[in-house]
Amino acid sequence: MASLLAQYRRQHRWRDWASVYAALPIRRGETVLDLGCATGGQARDLAARGADVIGVDGNVALLEAARAEGGRVEYREGDLRDLTPLALPRADGLWIAFTAAYFPDLASLLRRWCEHLRPGGWVALVEADDILGHTPLDEPDRGVVQRYYARALERGTHDFRMGSRLRAEAEAAGLAIERELVLPDRELSFQGPADPEILEAWAGRLDRLGLLDELCGDGAPGFRARFLRGLADPEHRSHGRVHFVLGRSPGSPVPA
Repeated sequence: MASLLAQYRRQHRWRDWASVYAALPIRRGETVLDLGCATGGQARDLAARGADVIGVDGNVALLEAARAEGGRVEYREGDLRDLTPLALPRADGLWIAFTAAYFPDLASLLRRWCEHLRPGGWVALVEADDILGHTPLDEPDRGVVQRYYARALERGTHDFRMGSRLRAEAEAAGLAIERELVLPDRELSFQGPADPEILEAWAGRLDRLGLLDELCGDGAPGFRARFLRGLADPEHRSHGRVHFVLGRSPGSPVPA
């Protein structure tokens, strides 16, 4: 867990949060729910911008790490599929960053999450798309990537193409879209060879993809090695993207 926590901290530095925060309609004193807050990096950023933030996550160890970081954020442990037991206050905004892909049935869940919003409240979604889409990678290994995507989606554990579907899912949940961005990302969407720190992070990410062992058997270590060589190649190209969508729930905002 210690190495995973270190990874979360590094990832926070590699994301283009500045562009996302600049696009948020956040106002001082607003209540924001950070759904899937993990170690609380963005929750603390939003609190520093004047919001009253409640971070929710189901991982006790990550929440303990978030609390240890300090900051003016309240953290609550709970199942994101059912927020009712948490008795959360009505929020002015929902922050949902790198959480959506874990819920392939996102639109129906978004509708339930929006029940915790004030009329006219905003919803910010950030999610990656096709993060294993890299070249150079030979045809058999590209097939492994596609089978991995399909198996994860079939099991309902992860949708690796969720980033490109954020707008459609948000609209299906009844949100009016106000802003969309495709964000640069040092780890998930970069061109050219990976620097050593990024390559190390990718090695850890690939080790955590246990489904590779199921799909490839004894060939899994070879796949991981070839994938990392591709990332280090001078001709490397990433097809992955990080998407941001800002939506607004129906109704007029409640006056402050």
